[in-house]
Amino acid sequence: MLTSSSENPSLQYLQDKHPRLCIFPVPSSPLHTLLIYRPPNCKNSLVNSKGKRTLPTMPPVISMPLPICLIENVEGNKLVVNKEAEKILLAISQPVVVIAIIGKYRTGKSYLMNKLAGSKTGFALGSSIQSKTKGIWMWCVPHPQNSGQTLILLDTEGLGDVEKGDCKNDAWIFSLAVLLSSAFVFNSLGTIDQQSMEQLHYVTELTKLIKLKSTEKKENTGEYKRFFPSFTWCVRDFTLLLEKDGKEITEDEYLLSSLEPKKGTDKLAKNYNLPRECILHFFHTHKCFVFDRPATKKKLQILETLEENELDEEFVKQAGKFYSYMISNSRVKTLEGGTEVTGRMLAVLTDSYVKAIQSGTVPCMENAVLALAEIENTGALQDALSKYECEMNKRVQRFPTETQQEFLNMHIECEKEAIKVFLGRSLNDKDQKYQRKMKEKIDNKMNEFSARNEKASRDLCRKLLQELSVTMENNVMAGEYSVPGGHKKYIMEKLRVMEAYNVRPGKGMKALEVIQEYMNEKKDIEAAIIQADETLTEKERQLAEERAQTENAERERQIMEQNNRDLQQSMEDQNRSFEQHKKMLMERMEQDRKMMQQQNELVISQKLKEQEMMMKAGFEDKIASLQEEIRALRNPPKSSCIVL
Repeated sequence: MLTSSSENPSLQYLQDKHPRLCIFPVPSSPLHTLLIYRPPNCKNSLVNSKGKRTLPTMPPVISMPLPICLIENVEGNKLVVNKEAEKILLAISQPVVVIAIIGKYRTGKSYLMNKLAGSKTGFALGSSIQSKTKGIWMWCVPHPQNSGQTLILLDTEGLGDVEKGDCKNDAWIFSLAVLLSSAFVFNSLGTIDQQSMEQLHYVTELTKLIKLKSTEKKENTGEYKRFFPSFTWCVRDFTLLLEKDGKEITEDEYLLSSLEPKKGTDKLAKNYNLPRECILHFFHTHKCFVFDRPATKKKLQILETLEENELDEEFVKQAGKFYSYMISNSRVKTLEGGTEVTGRMLAVLTDSYVKAIQSGTVPCMENAVLALAEIENTGALQDALSKYECEMNKRVQRFPTETQQEFLNMHIECEKEAIKVFLGRSLNDKDQKYQRKMKEKIDNKMNEFSARNEKASRDLCRKLLQELSVTMENNVMAGEYSVPGGHKKYIMEKLRVMEAYNVRPGKGMKALEVIQEYMNEKKDIEAAIIQADETLTEKERQLAEERAQTENAERERQIMEQNNRDLQQSMEDQNRSFEQHKKMLMERMEQDRKMMQQQNELVISQKLKEQEMMMKAGFEDKIASLQEEIRALRNPPKSSCIVL
């Protein structure tokens, strides 16, 4: 159960000062708290009828006062997902921008991540040679520029920690940072040279550490650029002048020149070129920042307590540029086709990748997305069904509807809202398997609501007839009609009841059937009255019975016509429903196609730059391979057809 902030005076003070800030401590983790801001236009109460705190239905903006370990490094070689951190991610329904940083331990990674969080403290900085961050730590904060997004910062344990003694563990931390992030930051000291490239040797092993597809024996490595994050290299304690051939260059030009391959086919050239080619080949965007030393060696030990005016001016300036760039340019994490990843989806992906590593297999992006799709599509189906029920329940007060068409129009409106919900969450729904399930379940729910609508009509009509026929029923019981001339009196009263019944509006679509059932119930009574009326001749009795039969047959004919009309309308509604599903699905597929096209254009632009660098270096074989990849991106396979 979510607990109140009243148990903690500091949190209570915060609650009092900011009434729209709802505070939920994380169970079994007293240092971590969910801060959920309820926007002014969110009308949902956070206190239910029993006085218990409840989460609003509007997607909350979740913030954490402190980071929490997302992936624990147990005993230096075993990776485990922290369940409390997983709960926090599962509560985030917004798209997420994920920035991960990695690098050798004690290079100041945590300072940059705290800067992105808008804080001086949070991620442990450490002031000794001992690495402070173990595993991967997570900090979720509202995106400072985009209100509909959550910024997730991932700080990784330092590579090459001598206390750990397991380079394979470093490789998995590196690959997880790549898999989970939409923006990847590599942090190093000094300059971009061969030594710093050697720290990045994990990038040369990515094809061994990460698989894109589960079936292909040989993967198209060009596809990695589509799925992998952007790449930013932060060079700390940089002391050189940014010059090349006597001319001033930018930081980005410095990075690209450092990534230029050397001509040659010997082992030295291959070892030199491999990490550079991998950085160019795997990551879709490349950015560089160089930083002066932030302060004197003595002050570095108390860095998180220093004010900006106590730090080196150039360092502060560069840190500001780094912050602005990363916040403005880091994109929402996406899957194939441009599907935006939410916190909930990131939790599932994290669990899938870590389980794969722990089982001794290589994390496969396709398998992880398939597992995610099962969860998301099942959730999308349930969300859509709940939306349909919710929307129909809002309209139940309008039951009974006067006609079947009026009810079907309600159904179509509510189904449209349900389809929106489904398509907004569904992922990789092959052959529309889940959408077809959704339609089937909504049709079943429609039948339930249709039965409720019919019952409402029947109940209302029976109650109305009961009220209108009180006099007639009393007269029958008193024998008022079992006298000479009684049949005429009975017919007059029956006509009065039927006329009053027919002119009463809002009876619903079962009005004819109910009056017919009512008259059938009274058939024997009327026959007895006819026989008891001594004033009637045999001919008149016969005519009276025939008239009653004719009236009954006419009502049966009208009921049959109405049922046929309703059946025809239901069939037309099924066609209308199918077309609605098809239309909205095609709109979604067109959006996906445009997103894929944008994704492809970005990758093509980067591959053209890569091709230009290879041309300068004279790598003809690599140019041909790149040209083939560019052709494939410009002519992607067509989307699968709709099979609804």
